[in-house]
Amino acid sequence: MSISGIGLKSSYLTSSLLNVRSQLEDLQQQLSTGKISTTYAGLGAGRGVAVSLRAQISSMSAYADTITNVNTRINVASTALSRMSKIGDEVKGSVLSASNLTLDNSGQTASQKAAQSSLAEMLQLLNVRAGDRYLFSGRTIDKAPVASSSDILDGAGGKAGLKQVIAERRQADLGADGMGRLAVAAPTTTSVSLSEDVAGSPFGLKLTAVSSSLTGATATGPAGSPPSISVDLGAVNPNDGEKVSFNFTLPEGSSETIELTATTKSPAPSGSFTIGTTSADTATNLKTALTSAVSSLANGALVAASAMTASNNFFGSPPMRVGSSPASSATTLVDGSATTVQWYTGEDGVDPARGTAVARVDDSITVQYGARANEQALRWQLQNVAVYAAVTTSTTDPNATAQVTALNQRVAKNLATQSGQQSIEEMQADLAGAQSAMKAAGDRQTQMKSTAGAMLDSIEGVNDEEVITKILALQTNLQASYQTTAMLYQTTLLNYL
Repeated sequence: MSISGIGLKSSYLTSSLLNVRSQLEDLQQQLSTGKISTTYAGLGAGRGVAVSLRAQISSMSAYADTITNVNTRINVASTALSRMSKIGDEVKGSVLSASNLTLDNSGQTASQKAAQSSLAEMLQLLNVRAGDRYLFSGRTIDKAPVASSSDILDGAGGKAGLKQVIAERRQADLGADGMGRLAVAAPTTTSVSLSEDVAGSPFGLKLTAVSSSLTGATATGPAGSPPSISVDLGAVNPNDGEKVSFNFTLPEGSSETIELTATTKSPAPSGSFTIGTTSADTATNLKTALTSAVSSLANGALVAASAMTASNNFFGSPPMRVGSSPASSATTLVDGSATTVQWYTGEDGVDPARGTAVARVDDSITVQYGARANEQALRWQLQNVAVYAAVTTSTTDPNATAQVTALNQRVAKNLATQSGQQSIEEMQADLAGAQSAMKAAGDRQTQMKSTAGAMLDSIEGVNDEEVITKILALQTNLQASYQTTAMLYQTTLLNYL
């Protein structure tokens, strides 16, 4: 009869102990980590699903970070736009103030001086950054989009600023004689004519129409090249109270009318002409009254219109300048890019500005939130506040009140809502739309992430109570095994026999 060695059984028991010990260590690790395994290999058949779920959760976490960053940028941009809009309202309200016609020694009203601060603030808002990113610079996010207020108004580096462009344009629009590039003449003893100086010139007053209720008079034009209009009184004098009207278009597109009334009074009141003994005498008086009225229009409303047009030229792309010197006889505008301060230095593309910054916030959703400082709404407000801040008027000029009044009217009108033109509110709505899309995507991802997390926990996670029960069972088993093994190690052949 053969007898098995105790050593063989001892070796078997030792191996069992090590196996139980390993199981116990695994269970203890599961209890401390809450996971079935620290490797995908330990997940068994669920490893593929776990990998997919983790990738999905990681992707949604990345989208959440993107949404947070983009929301921050949009919030900063929206705050700047809100303040821009408020500044526009403040300047408009100041322009409309009834007391806004008093000039100080600098040749500006209090509202115009306040507009200088408003301009500087607007430019600072457009140079705002979120982190290291300029928000109104299009794709050139590392470059400030607009120049400083002083550079824009006064020029820099030998290049002209807005004030110089306004001064040149004023000379070109007024002409050497201050008549708005128009000439009043008497072709015959009974007629008066009004003519533009050069056909096709962009400067000065432009003739639109003439109409007359003067008895026996004939009004014609505008016709010819350059255009001309005329009023021929004929052989008959007009009657007291009858009128003749001349209509003009100013450089920025507004219209003005000179209406002269026949009167028996001498000297004639403003806006009228004295009926003479003969129609030839009356024509002479009409010529004198028309010359005075055209001069007043040119040195009043035309000055304001010229400044508005100069501002539009300066803020244009490219900026346009009076084409020759002396400016008073110039007949063309030329590209002034090389000689004029560039107010906008960001990326200048023809594509929609929102598309200059795009963020993917979901597998199938992107939002656009870019902006350029030269967008129509921003540029329009800038150029109107800038021209208001730049224009100065001589306190000794007899037409000063007319100039300031005309400027106020144009700036206030332009700062009001413009039909068919982009507004700052529309820009804010675009950004708000992007935020709404991100919020919807974020809410959906939060739900999906929660569901995916629950599924992942069901695959990777453990039931703490079940693990504890298994640990207690193994501990009991291990304790019994230790006792058995100890007894075997104490057994000798003598004891066995």
